[in-house]
Amino acid sequence: MADKKDEKTTEVKDLKDLGEAVKADAPEAKAEVAEAPKVEAEAAPEKKEPKLDAQGRAYATGRRKDAAARVWIKPGSGKVIVNGREQEIYFARHTHRLILNQPFLVVDNVGKFDVMATVKGGGLSGQAGAVRHGISRALENFEPGLRPALKKAGMLTRDARIVERKKVGKHKARRTKQWAKR
Repeated sequence: MADKKDEKTTEVKDLKDLGEAVKADAPEAKAEVAEAPKVEAEAAPEKKEPKLDAQGRAYATGRRKDAAARVWIKPGSGKVIVNGREQEIYFARHTHRLILNQPFLVVDNVGKFDVMATVKGGGLSGQAGAVRHGISRALENFEPGLRPALKKAGMLTRDARIVERKKVGKHKARRTKQWAKR
């Protein structure tokens, strides 16, 4: 009876021995793995098609803070209309206009697309960021080959930072009540 026990068990000192013991105990499993049909390697990734509407425009939604922008782009002269106004009038600050035009700079397409956007919620800074996000996503929809450049620049990622909520017993989210030692 001791002889049977010795035949079945092998002494395992390290991981190498364990692997050999498992292979020796399960030759049927090894045969099954070898017989499993091999999945054919997929051909080159599918070339994505542009997503355009009937007028030849690409649409996307962009968000930042509390602002949400609906953006349509089409080939044109570089005209940007936000809520029915020119970008210079709607975004008076130069910084906001720079933020708005960043996607075009990244893909080197400045002045080649007309943009029509409607944006709601938040302040001007959040709205500029939302329009930028929408333009980036619309550019990707218009020409899927631009995705790597936009992704690398971080234009396609939604900025998840939002205002922290006010806490009970505090003036703001973290600002505590004034305290005097004496």
